[in-house]
Amino acid sequence: MDRTRFSVEDDSSNLDEMPLMMSEEGFENEESDYQTLPRARLSQRRRGLCWLLLGGWKLLCGSCCDCLVRLCRRRKELKARTVWLGCPEKCEEKYSKNIIKNQKYNILTFVPGVLYQQFKFFLNLYFLVVACSQFVPSLKIGYLYTYWAPLGFVLAVTMVREAVDEVRRCRRDKDMNSQLYSKLTVRGKIQVKSSDIQVGDLIIVEKNQRIPADMVFLRTTEKTGACFIRTDQLDGETDWKLKVAVGCTQRLPAVGDLFSIKAFVFAQKPQLDIHSFEGNFTREDSDPQIQESLSIENTLWASTVVASGTVIGVVIYTGKETRSVLNTSDAKNKVGLLDLELNRLTKALFLAQVVLSIVMVALQGFVGPWFRNLFRFVVLFSYIIPISLRVNLDMGKSAYGWMIMKDESIPGTVVRTSTIPEELGRLVYLLTDKTGTLTQNEMVFKRLHLGTVSYGADTMDEIQSHIVQSYGQVCAQPQVNPQASSSAPTGTTPSGKTQTAGPRVRKSVSSRIHEAVKAIALCHNVTPVYESHVNGETESAEADQDFTDDNRTYQASSPDEVALVRWTESVGLTLVNRDLTSLQLKTPSGQILSFHILQIFPFTSESKRMGIIVREDATGEITFYMKGADVAMASIVQYNDWLEEECGNMAREGLRTLVVAKKSLSEEQYQDFESRYSQAKLSIHDRALKVAAVVESLEREMELLCLTGVEDQLQADVRPTLELLRNAGIKIWMLTGDKLETATCIAKSSHLVSRNQDIHVFRPVSNRGEAHLELNAFRRKHDCALVISGDSLEVCLRYYEHEFVELACQCPAVVCCRCSPTQKAQIVTLLQQHTANRTCAIGDGGNDVSMIQAADCGIGIEGKEGKQASLAADFSITQFRHVGRLLMVHGRNSYKRSAALGQFVMHRGMIISTMQAVFSSVFYFASVPLYQGFLMVGYATIFTMFPVFSLVLDQDVKPEMALLYPELYKDLTKGRSLSFKTFLIWVLISIYQGGILMYGALLLFESEFVHVVAISFTALILTELLMVALTVRTWHWLMVVAELFSLACYLASLAFLSEYFGTGRLSAKTLLDRSYITTWPFLWKVSAITLVSCLPLYIIKYLKRKFSPPSYSKLSS
Repeated sequence: MDRTRFSVEDDSSNLDEMPLMMSEEGFENEESDYQTLPRARLSQRRRGLCWLLLGGWKLLCGSCCDCLVRLCRRRKELKARTVWLGCPEKCEEKYSKNIIKNQKYNILTFVPGVLYQQFKFFLNLYFLVVACSQFVPSLKIGYLYTYWAPLGFVLAVTMVREAVDEVRRCRRDKDMNSQLYSKLTVRGKIQVKSSDIQVGDLIIVEKNQRIPADMVFLRTTEKTGACFIRTDQLDGETDWKLKVAVGCTQRLPAVGDLFSIKAFVFAQKPQLDIHSFEGNFTREDSDPQIQESLSIENTLWASTVVASGTVIGVVIYTGKETRSVLNTSDAKNKVGLLDLELNRLTKALFLAQVVLSIVMVALQGFVGPWFRNLFRFVVLFSYIIPISLRVNLDMGKSAYGWMIMKDESIPGTVVRTSTIPEELGRLVYLLTDKTGTLTQNEMVFKRLHLGTVSYGADTMDEIQSHIVQSYGQVCAQPQVNPQASSSAPTGTTPSGKTQTAGPRVRKSVSSRIHEAVKAIALCHNVTPVYESHVNGETESAEADQDFTDDNRTYQASSPDEVALVRWTESVGLTLVNRDLTSLQLKTPSGQILSFHILQIFPFTSESKRMGIIVREDATGEITFYMKGADVAMASIVQYNDWLEEECGNMAREGLRTLVVAKKSLSEEQYQDFESRYSQAKLSIHDRALKVAAVVESLEREMELLCLTGVEDQLQADVRPTLELLRNAGIKIWMLTGDKLETATCIAKSSHLVSRNQDIHVFRPVSNRGEAHLELNAFRRKHDCALVISGDSLEVCLRYYEHEFVELACQCPAVVCCRCSPTQKAQIVTLLQQHTANRTCAIGDGGNDVSMIQAADCGIGIEGKEGKQASLAADFSITQFRHVGRLLMVHGRNSYKRSAALGQFVMHRGMIISTMQAVFSSVFYFASVPLYQGFLMVGYATIFTMFPVFSLVLDQDVKPEMALLYPELYKDLTKGRSLSFKTFLIWVLISIYQGGILMYGALLLFESEFVHVVAISFTALILTELLMVALTVRTWHWLMVVAELFSLACYLASLAFLSEYFGTGRLSAKTLLDRSYITTWPFLWKVSAITLVSCLPLYIIKYLKRKFSPPSYSKLSS
């Protein structure tokens, strides 16, 4: 065995030469996994001139900037530290301030930062250059306000929005940093702000107060020397955690004695892992020197809350070095995929604009100052990329956000990032938390199985009567026989033989129930907590006085255990008191049974079981109780033929199973065990292995008592919502900090993994060789869900990142358990980089914030774990089931509407640029504007803005239809509503219509050249209004109002603004004759041109809908 292990480790050095096989053929040979499986690596791109032009320059610039930033913000190296109690001045080096900072900018960086975020987009930078060019007299075309007013409006709106967000963040940070805490000094207690706390300070934290920095737990007011803390904002788990004070300082007579001793804490360097800690506590002034090892149970991490008593701790890490801050990523500015696509299209339009300008100058023959003429043409055709595109899209996004918040089907939904509602319609991966998101984290005891008999929710009263009876018999031992005989007549069998056997069988079942319930009531880590009513009276004092208090609550690190203890209380056996060494139960008759706790073996993910050795005070009997997962317990308990089958049955019902067993020990057996156990715990080398070996010597031939089934209640409508998302083509990954068994169970019960689907549990791997073998084993599986732990995931990503992601993305569902907050964010980033698909993260706790901020679209749920996730998210909802409507309905509408709106605004710019090009080419390529300033501003605003913007009310599918047929969502992820193909169609339409309008006006003006502007502009406005009508799929009354209002505004302007309808510089400011616009020639010419420009498009649309209808129209019909 050892030899093979060493050979694997030796071979791992050769893995580069013989790596993973990522194609099917490699698995046809039967030889060793290593020797014959070459991996298909990512082909190394050759870095030549082509690479540089196609985007390499971006990578080079980016890496140079990153290097500069790293040089400017060089972080000091984190080191282990020695912290003297109450003496911050003794610290060897200066540590970071204890300040919480979530702001993106400060006073100096706000304006440059916001401007950079705006002008890094080509669209905005282009507008800025064009607007600045108007300050040069020789390049000026039209009026300054036509360029600067829209640009100024966009920037002002953006700055105001950013400023409001920044002020909110600043206020939140200020509130957190100015919270007051009691600091212990030689002169007594003083009040300090959270931001003034230093490493080495002794801080007092009261009950329900947030812990301000990472501390080592020194003292508590609780008699037991332990306290509970709530960690929901750190790890997402709502269960309270038990923390133990350092023994040496807890034993000191008074708080002030902390300054009379000379002691220090040695702490490891700050790390990301919130589940581990290594350190030592040393007291130097005693003889001999006292030294205690410190572990995770002696720590109080920042952002957790004290749940019981008052605690005193010494600060070891502050500010940026605390576990909570190290596990939080910086918020990034999110940009929607639609915005990036439009940015690409504007670059293509700019290229077309430059080419068109060069063609115009070339046709002029490059005469005179041709370079200046070229730039004038570029400005003249600048309407190809309309600045109103940015304004319309931003206003559209705000409108979608308002619609989402006003939707009565998803009450309480808040849109916190109004710039990315279209992302909701483009998602391919949904990464969800488990606790509080998919589940309510409320455990309910559902099933007890004793091998021959099973009890469910409806038969629990039978167990209660058995418990009352058995403890009644224990109290009155002489009356056992009369009770037995009195129950005999209830038997239905007539024969005397069966009657005498009947009670014996019943007593057997009764005693087994008695043993099973007693084992469940004893084998756990649960502590009863009594809420005090009287000020100054501590919980433990009250617990000593009154065990019948209605305010008893149970606390444990696992909600399963709380559910089991609550159940034993409901059937009559109540846990009333618990400390580090003893445990007390109350029987149905009110008698108190006391037990002395001799040893506790806590649950670990490796052992998958927990055990306890107790001595009953009344009888002196020593019993070893153990409970755990069936895989771990099957080999420990005595042979039976029912356990495996029943575990499978319960798992299929979505229940979390635990196998309970016991073993009676004699005094000699226990003393022998204890000596060996103590010796193993003191060993320096391989301590964990030796301790495990000693415990395993007890875990043999244990008596199987029962199998329990506990259900974790799912959130409302989780199953249909997950089904809906899966049918919509969204791949769902569950990322949780919970145990592997729990995560797997919830994946089944929530139907994240369908019933007939296989689950591949990725074995724990710790090195490259093991990861290699396990990945090859996983590669052979087809269409199965993957369950992997955070530790194994880290190893796989270190050596085989690309291969692992490629395999995982083929799975219908992935479950990652024991994930740290940083790992969750890392998985999101990994999917973004490797798949280039849009990701959405959804969670409800502080531990989900990093994942929510890293995803393209973050959704937070307001839940039991506070509002931290909901405040950090882009969208905040109240229930998981609202995700379905948010994506299927609002995601669809936002994307479809923005795509239509963006392309229509571009069409509006391209059509007028085509007319300008025709006009210039007819009149000897003069760089003179066709329409004067006000007409151009009016064209983009009052004349066409309302009908075009009314497209944000359009919908192709009714909400009920979108939810009934989630498969429609798959089309959205392909991005077909806005692509180079659709864009090209709009370009052709613009060129056709612009050409028809201008050439038509020039052909029909005859000798009335003065009327060419009025004819062409009127036809243009009518064409635009008709094109909006052509684009609309579902009419809304506001759309009709917008069309009529715009038409009325234009007709009024014809009457009152006649000076703008002259032919400008070409005809010496000739005015429009108002009487002409009411004559038949004007009306029929305008109607003819408009008809020719629009009718063919209506015919094409009709034919397309008849012979090649889109999928949604088939459903509607």
